[in-house]
Amino acid sequence: MKPKVLITRKLPEGIIKKISEVCTVELWDEEETPIPQEELAEKMINVDGVLCLLTENIDKKLIDGSPKLKVISNMAVGYNNIDIEAAKKKGIIVTNTPDVLTETTADLTFALLMATSRRLIEASTYLRNGEWKTWSPLQLAGQDIYNSTLGIIGMGRIGEAIAKRALGFNMNIVYYNRSRKLDMEQSLNVQYSELDDLLKESDFIVVMTPYTPQTTNLISEREFKLMKKSAILINTSRGGIVDEKALYDALVNKEIYAAGLDVFETEPINLNNRLLTLPNLVALPHIGSSSINTRYKMANLAAENLIAGVLGNRPKHVVS
Repeated sequence: MKPKVLITRKLPEGIIKKISEVCTVELWDEEETPIPQEELAEKMINVDGVLCLLTENIDKKLIDGSPKLKVISNMAVGYNNIDIEAAKKKGIIVTNTPDVLTETTADLTFALLMATSRRLIEASTYLRNGEWKTWSPLQLAGQDIYNSTLGIIGMGRIGEAIAKRALGFNMNIVYYNRSRKLDMEQSLNVQYSELDDLLKESDFIVVMTPYTPQTTNLISEREFKLMKKSAILINTSRGGIVDEKALYDALVNKEIYAAGLDVFETEPINLNNRLLTLPNLVALPHIGSSSINTRYKMANLAAENLIAGVLGNRPKHVVS
């Protein structure tokens, strides 16, 4: 008998077919709507594996209520939507999809940095609203990227890819990480810095650290006061690492120049969130890895992890 699996969102037909060749598939056949938590709990009772997105909260209650579950395949790099400890206690494998989205996320991060520094969204809105009547010396003037200092918080694969892109802009690159990357320091000519020093000297600060209890509100009121008034903060990692209330205050009080966010504490963000009222904030709907090729690669890797797990083999990318 084929193992039974649940896929919590509509995926490309080729991916579903690949999984169906070895598994009995139950599919939440919606592309834009997440599966309700109650229905997710009901469907997980009788499955050997689940392929889920960050939108699914796979908590202890769900895990304890899934006696047959062998593997949770998360179609993402991050996995803070899954109770890892609860899964580990039950002997359930948790997997993710790293590597395949590194370059795409680095592209988006640098695009967000450029859009924020040069006020591209604001300028486009200005034009479309018919406000462009003449030219003036400081009209929609932004910040230079070339020859500036970039501070990267969290020098993993994506952080390193961002650093490589920054070299083309002749940026001075400093980074903060739990451990130093001595080989990379030499190969990319980047410098290690303590966090406070990085915040003080950087023109652009890019947050690329994973979301953990230790990094929750890592950038908050104290950290914003250390930054230059001309500094620009970019976060494409996870919501919750940047304290959104403190960020709002820093932007309104001009403690920093601007910010660009692809991630938020609550997703989708509430349209009443005060951050969305600010002209010096560029906000995107968590599209860091959203290129067609990369999303297909992520789905395929998640499928491979799922299949390996339900067949009793070790998946390629095991978190726990």
